[in-house]
Amino acid sequence: MTDVTGAPADVLHTLFHSDQGGHEQVVLCQDRASGLKAVIALHSTALGPALGGTRFYPYASEAEAVADALNLARGMSYKNAMAGLDHGGGKAVIIGDPEQIKTEELLLAYGRFVASLGGRYVTACDVGTYVADMDVVARECRWTTGRSPENGGAGDSSVLTAFGVFQGMRASAQHLWGDPTLRGRKVGVAGVGKVGHHLVDHLRADGAEVVITDVREDSVRRILDQHPTGVTAVADTAALIRTEGLDIYAPCALGGALDDTTVPALTASVVCGAANNQLAHPGVEKDLADRGILYAPDYVVNAGGVIQVADELHGFDFDRCKAKAAKIFDTTLAIFARAKKDGIPPAAAADRIAEQRMAEARSH
Repeated sequence: MTDVTGAPADVLHTLFHSDQGGHEQVVLCQDRASGLKAVIALHSTALGPALGGTRFYPYASEAEAVADALNLARGMSYKNAMAGLDHGGGKAVIIGDPEQIKTEELLLAYGRFVASLGGRYVTACDVGTYVADMDVVARECRWTTGRSPENGGAGDSSVLTAFGVFQGMRASAQHLWGDPTLRGRKVGVAGVGKVGHHLVDHLRADGAEVVITDVREDSVRRILDQHPTGVTAVADTAALIRTEGLDIYAPCALGGALDDTTVPALTASVVCGAANNQLAHPGVEKDLADRGILYAPDYVVNAGGVIQVADELHGFDFDRCKAKAAKIFDTTLAIFARAKKDGIPPAAAADRIAEQRMAEARSH
């Protein structure tokens, strides 16, 4: 079913009528010469310019790409609000396989589209885009972060993303077991790419036993080579979530990791990971709570990366960023306390705190 413009009606319904919508602006971008097809979604600029990464992914359909951009942009509003940043939420997706169609011409064309928004949207890296790509985009657009240090940027933001997730795990341990250490705990990490491999380093340094899985065999091999003791691998996520004696499960790959199949099978007492949009649909947060599983909201604990790229706009200082990312520990504890006080799951408590901050910004 389509509307008068030929756009899928369900996307427009999401945008204008559903609780998942409410976005300020959605831009459809096309540059036929380079093959660029992109969607830029701005959910909110109440707290400041929308900030969020650029995902380059071979979506099955344009409708799927738009839906992903809408979801990711909305998530960024909440993430930036909870991280205490003066930024709203936005996200861009480029449609296509980056290994097949990514070219300098395409990235420059994309940069021109971002620049045309006049600073309402600040972009950065995401799945399928890297520091080198942002350096190219920045040639056409000054509202680009996640650039290389040689080009005035902060470099790889996955370092602080992993650090923030680790702080979220420490807060979960403090809340559940009364001690903010992972020593002697068994932690399952699904996805040991950009962020996951740094997370494993933190966990091993803190004395945790780690079980890993990844669709890429070379990523698993790299971790096992780096950590000859204390780390084991399993075949897939289905095996990981069923690992006996697992204390914490860390989804660090793509979203939707927590659904009606995985939640009943989880052996872990805590879920705390780097992936965005971990809850496959509304209600999963209640399913986790009903099973007595503590959920550290993804957009709270994985905010280290966005804290890092936001700092680029003010002249990057790693120590300043790390200090801010360390506060994810306190923020996570505050969410658990609010959830207990209000008698709601932590995900709902985080939403309430973020919505309150956005509402207060709009009223001024």
